[in-house]
Amino acid sequence: MDYIVLDMEWNQPWPGSPSSRKVLPVHIRGEIIQIGAVRIRPDQTVADEFQIMVKPKYYRHLNRRVSKLTGIKESRLKAEGVPFPEAMEAFRSWCGEDIVFLTWGFDDIGILRENLQLFGMDIDWTGKWYNAQMIFNAQTDGSTSQKALKTAMELFGIEATRPAHDALGDAYHTALICAKLDLHKGAAEYDQALKSHENGFHGAELPGCICRQVYYDFPDKRAALAAMAGEENKCPICESRMLGSRWFAQPGHRYMDLATCPEHGKFLIRVRLSEQPDGLTRVSRLTYEATSEAAANYARRAEKADPEERPHRRRRRRTAPLEGNRE
Repeated sequence: MDYIVLDMEWNQPWPGSPSSRKVLPVHIRGEIIQIGAVRIRPDQTVADEFQIMVKPKYYRHLNRRVSKLTGIKESRLKAEGVPFPEAMEAFRSWCGEDIVFLTWGFDDIGILRENLQLFGMDIDWTGKWYNAQMIFNAQTDGSTSQKALKTAMELFGIEATRPAHDALGDAYHTALICAKLDLHKGAAEYDQALKSHENGFHGAELPGCICRQVYYDFPDKRAALAAMAGEENKCPICESRMLGSRWFAQPGHRYMDLATCPEHGKFLIRVRLSEQPDGLTRVSRLTYEATSEAAANYARRAEKADPEERPHRRRRRRTAPLEGNRE
């Protein structure tokens, strides 16, 4: 079985343009104009490459933002581009039969399938794929947040030798990253990594985490943090309500607080807020032991705070738990 590292560029109509008002038989987010791919053998050696320009049929006028980002001009598409069905036949022939796709992100496979359906072509051969970002995160910092390709390259000490925002260039650099990962292990653990991503556990899970929970349907940030400091602030051992200190804000809509159970002592609480598709707020909550690395980070953060902002024990007043600098 070979891994096919895939990257594509696609064109989108300019809002308000005639192309944007076209009614297509299948909804697509963009029409593919460039395909780049690199093969990784089972022994994880980087092998041969594939690239092709695709002449758009529906969104014929190149969006100037797409052109600026990719460096592709309409003249090049007209000169080098081939019709999509022809491009797909060549690409599928190059891929072979026993393959698994790797992409950097979730979009490429979806765009590919939309375009295949638009032209009435088979999509079953694209069924096996993994988002390499999830494997990379699981085998590095443990986070599920999306990372730029450049960030991953820097972490692995990979120098850019191909142009960015070029389908083959990005596919090649992604292949170099993937070659440094344990792809077999990544595939075996992929479902758990994907579940964590979907549940919203973005950010590294530091050593000492003893509880992971997800809460849904809060009207806004204030209500979510109030619940996390109030009725949902329960001891992971006895379920008794804990008394918090103060939320410290962190990047990425994250907050941390040090909570105390009268019987079992202190626990560090880390939450991440994210917006649900319906506009309500979801909370991903991680609970850590007081002796954990996460709790030590909280202590250092508290020590650096101004004296008036340092965590303090709140009185047992259960109304308006987000007073003052609580947020």
